[in-house]
Amino acid sequence: MKIVFVNRFFYPDQSATSQLLTDLAVHLAQSGFDVSVLTSRLISDNSQMIQARTGTLQGVAIVRMWSTRFGRQRLAGRALDYLTFYVSALWHLLSIASKDAVIIAKTDPPLISVIGAFVSRIRGAVLINWIQDLFPEVAGELEVMGIGRIEWLLRKVRNWSLRSAARNVAISAGMAIRISREGIDPNTIVVIHNWSDGHAIQPIHKDKNDLRREWGLRDAFVVGYSGNLGRAHEFETILGAAEKLQGDKGIIFLFIGGGAQRTQVEAAVSARGLKNVLFKPYQHRDMLTLSLSVPDVHLISLKPDLEGLIVPSKFYGIAAAGRPTVYIGDADGEIPRILRRFDCGYTVANGDAENLALRVLEMSSDVGISEMGRRARIAFEQHFDQQHAFAAWEHLLQEVSAFQ
Repeated sequence: MKIVFVNRFFYPDQSATSQLLTDLAVHLAQSGFDVSVLTSRLISDNSQMIQARTGTLQGVAIVRMWSTRFGRQRLAGRALDYLTFYVSALWHLLSIASKDAVIIAKTDPPLISVIGAFVSRIRGAVLINWIQDLFPEVAGELEVMGIGRIEWLLRKVRNWSLRSAARNVAISAGMAIRISREGIDPNTIVVIHNWSDGHAIQPIHKDKNDLRREWGLRDAFVVGYSGNLGRAHEFETILGAAEKLQGDKGIIFLFIGGGAQRTQVEAAVSARGLKNVLFKPYQHRDMLTLSLSVPDVHLISLKPDLEGLIVPSKFYGIAAAGRPTVYIGDADGEIPRILRRFDCGYTVANGDAENLALRVLEMSSDVGISEMGRRARIAFEQHFDQQHAFAAWEHLLQEVSAFQ
């Protein structure tokens, strides 16, 4: 079976979608599939760093296509980056897709599934859409300029591409429900959760964590936020809790990562004079087992209107590291349901800084949180380790082979 993935970023890029794609592509190649990846020549956090046009990675053939490289700073530049990637993807897919091919389209850039659907119909290939977020709904909720007027049209085009697919892979049950409400045949919708690597990320006791010592956090109770500080996430609740706990010298709030809101969050911390908040940059994937084990408890935040449109996949790494989670958002969301099911964390509402502060204070003096972290790791091993997702993907590919 010939598999062609399409996504704007791939190894060595460190973005979440790139890492997930790299994991799956390498696994399938090593399992005997003929795997190619059509991607850009860019690195997500450095638009000026250009990769070689072609290459291989553990059996995966990589074709890095031309596109403009204005980066994420300006909306018009990002739109042009998307447009040129669409054109290159169309050209390359028409060149290599055939009846024996399975095209797997991710969601970066948005609506790349439309290109996949068009080519699959012309070339007779099988299309699978791997949906990481639902566009244009996310853009509409975030009030991206210009989306509101054409959201109906973008949804119509997107839905055509979903109906054209043999399967549509959603990363949560809530997302699957959202997709089915768009009139997509439920028989084409499959839920396969994102994952983390349970071998690469292991629980490390805080007394044995060299990174924790290096950052001067050995004796602190560390409340961590790790990953993207993007527009989909709400940080006022976290900053409000940090402000309320400023008098407790033993509690430190740690942000590891970057994103569209990092500068604003740093400015807010400075303006409030918060001395109990620390910032660190993204850590390389090889460092995740250390960095994710630095916090005693992790925070995850998602605006309630985005439930079912986005799933904060950082949870899987947190659970792999054997740490509990406090989720800030909709109590009926995907992650809160997991936290309740496995008793490995809590949920507080957006804006309820008082309750978050109380939870943090309670957990900082409760030796039982180590048991909560142990339950998180067990849940991870039983349901969210990458081996479970890989098995589901292999089963899915065997199913769609009947379409060829």
